[in-house]
Amino acid sequence: MWGSPPTRREDGYSPAMDHRLFHPSAVDPETVAFNAELERTLASFPALVDSTPEEARAARERGDSAFGPLVLSDRAESGSIPSADGRSIATRVFRSHSPKGVYLHLHGGGWVLGATHHQDARLEALSDACSVTVVSIDYRLAPEHRYPAPIDDCEAAALWLIDHAREEFGSNRIVVGGESAGAHLSAATTLRLRDRHGYTELAGANLVYGWYDLRLSPSARRWGDRMLVLNTATLDWFAGHFVTREQREHPDASPLLADLSNLPPALFTVGTLDPLLDDTLFMYQRWVASGNPAGLALFPGGAHGFDAFPLRIAHAALQGMYRFISGVLDAG
Repeated sequence: MWGSPPTRREDGYSPAMDHRLFHPSAVDPETVAFNAELERTLASFPALVDSTPEEARAARERGDSAFGPLVLSDRAESGSIPSADGRSIATRVFRSHSPKGVYLHLHGGGWVLGATHHQDARLEALSDACSVTVVSIDYRLAPEHRYPAPIDDCEAAALWLIDHAREEFGSNRIVVGGESAGAHLSAATTLRLRDRHGYTELAGANLVYGWYDLRLSPSARRWGDRMLVLNTATLDWFAGHFVTREQREHPDASPLLADLSNLPPALFTVGTLDPLLDDTLFMYQRWVASGNPAGLALFPGGAHGFDAFPLRIAHAALQGMYRFISGVLDAG
């Protein structure tokens, strides 16, 4: 009935969305087996919705999560960027000796969890593969610092890089990117640079399984209880710590609702078994319909955060991101 899975490039790009990418027959057996084990593993951890943010953060620092223990790089440099109100925003930097540009990395964690030192291996590899200096920032976290504080910090960091990246890191070509809430912050920051500062010269945006509609898109609302890193209750837990119900309607908080014209090239990456699937599909379509170049990389069976796991689809996704980042920097 369904036929064989569609032919597509190894990096996940498809020239148009093909319904067969979303059918179980398209999922690699390795991914099927991994997802089953991931569900069993996650069932052995306390539910996030039964934890406080402090408890969840402490567990991640101990390595008590599906993502395993933290692995730190001796190449990482600690620093800081001044914020708009005079505070210091901590940074973690991975330098390239001959940078083609700077990658402003905004980490994920639902605006509640996460830190710059949680992705050293990923950011070091990105720096080497793309010949970029990576600057990751520790923006303020909710619920101690609710909306708009995290976006304010990301905006301040981006503005500092616009003014100082060449003298500090050897290039003023900037790509912004992140995963999950980090992709949301990347999109929100890009919009603020355009709307508040008239800056439309970002080289690109690398937007990885982002959350762009905090009202909950249909796939998020309808996902239910199945725990593949996220589920509907977990998404409500994160959003509840970050924004009020009324704030979810504002384009600054939900970038899907914003005017998306005059934005940089973007790559949207997502797995088909991600509760936030619709967020990426809708945002990609609106990005393109607003006149901006964009690519869509879909990975059958990919769960939220799939590119952090030892999977063939993870390798393909990361290689696609490297090509996108290198490409937009070479185009400048």
